[in-house]
Amino acid sequence: MKLTLLQLHNLSDNELNMAHAIEKINSAAEKSDIVVLPEMFSCPYKNSAFPLFAQEDGGTNWKRLSECARKNQIYIVAGSMPELEITREDCRHVERIFNTCYVFDRSGNQIAKHRKVHLFDCDYKNGVHFHESDTLSSGNEITLFDTEFGRIGVMICFDIRFPEFSRLYADSGASLVICPAAFNQTSGPKYWNLMFRTRAVDNQIFFAGCSPSFDEKASYKAYGHSIVANPFGEVLGELDEKEGELNVEIDLGEIAGFRAQSPIVKSLKRDLYKKIADKCVMELSVEK
Repeated sequence: MKLTLLQLHNLSDNELNMAHAIEKINSAAEKSDIVVLPEMFSCPYKNSAFPLFAQEDGGTNWKRLSECARKNQIYIVAGSMPELEITREDCRHVERIFNTCYVFDRSGNQIAKHRKVHLFDCDYKNGVHFHESDTLSSGNEITLFDTEFGRIGVMICFDIRFPEFSRLYADSGASLVICPAAFNQTSGPKYWNLMFRTRAVDNQIFFAGCSPSFDEKASYKAYGHSIVANPFGEVLGELDEKEGELNVEIDLGEIAGFRAQSPIVKSLKRDLYKKIADKCVMELSVEK
């Protein structure tokens, strides 16, 4: 499978961002089966921008990406965009905004949609403060889609920090998890490479992270360093902080071979873990 991660510079204009993304997808299409965009590639990564840039399912951005996938006959994992959902509850309209990744197949059909489950709320001592929950609502599902290469999962950024969540993807048959993400200049140097390699090793599957490029002028400065790691925790490719394109060929059929050499998944003692966890919960309940 030919996987391409597009690490794009982000502007304060939806149309410019979309035009740039489409241009880069078209350029990469001939050498790609799957093209991946970064988290929040269509808008600035800040709470005040999410409501302004949000579009409903089937909106203009959705249609352009669908058509781009159809025209190029590739899969597109469309990073993420602010998704507007309008529902009617108790005789009133309720608007929610999600951090959403759409996935399109070679015919331009939407075959998956992931809403970021774990919202990023941080208060670092160096002054970096960001609370997605001030604006965004969280999803409540893992997201999988099937291809001729195998089953692939999608998560978004902070989702990768939770090992239990990643294990659900592996247990559901994913051989690769694609994670559009925007770690910052504080969390990136400490955790980015470590997280993707660790999740790949823990679950014995491939992990790929696609980030926006670093922008000194942005209010939220992304780390960049888009990456692909294999089940041994080896880095198959990684960019620097600048805008760029990462092309990696992987064979999801190699998963069985990795697991045969080091049977981590096969050796899991799920019943024991559950028994211990239930005991701990019971003991805590008694203490209270």
